[in-house]
Amino acid sequence: MQFYVGFRTGIVIAAVAAAVFCQGLAGQDTQKDAKSHEAKGLPLPPRASPADYQAHAQAGAVTIAADFAGHGVPTPESVFSTEDYVVVEVGLYGPAGSHLNVSYKDFSLRINGKKSPLPAQPYEVVFHSLKDPEWEPPPSEAKSKGGINTGGAQGDSAPVVVKMPIGLVLAMEQKVQKASIPEGDRALPEAGLIYFQHGGKLSGIHSAELIYAGAAGKATLNLQP
Repeated sequence: MQFYVGFRTGIVIAAVAAAVFCQGLAGQDTQKDAKSHEAKGLPLPPRASPADYQAHAQAGAVTIAADFAGHGVPTPESVFSTEDYVVVEVGLYGPAGSHLNVSYKDFSLRINGKKSPLPAQPYEVVFHSLKDPEWEPPPSEAKSKGGINTGGAQGDSAPVVVKMPIGLVLAMEQKVQKASIPEGDRALPEAGLIYFQHGGKLSGIHSAELIYAGAAGKATLNLQP
């Protein structure tokens, strides 16, 4: 009888342990799914109306609206930055149920009245200069650049260059990709970011005109740099 009770108790303990282990695995899977969803980012939603942007203009039946974001890269989750490009947030609006063939190639940017406007660039080009202002690298130790100490002056030292972990870099890039202007036939309203190669201080930009020439027609918007 004692053997039977002990055997039965052992089975119950084993079953409880197995259930706890499975719950732990399920919890880990849920956390992984949540992190994966977060890394993918969210699309940039269009604002309530074109009037909520700095500028808007008509191109046929479509209203083009835009904000000049400078070197900022606004996404629904975070605001990143790039030193080599300026960013324009664009909203596209049309009659109920309307569609538009959208491409970043439909846009160009004239800065300071220059004759040749800057063509829009694909979102991938900003990745090499993309930064997260909220990320702080851990304190780095001085890295010795000198050789063996022979009794003379110590070798020069420089701080170790600490790079953002690759997982955070990929998550940042995916968020920017998701927030960029979509391509192809899209239901309106639609919104997204467009990039133009222009480094330097924003104080040097005195005027900016966003030029649209696409499937809806043509329009020029005077932005506020």
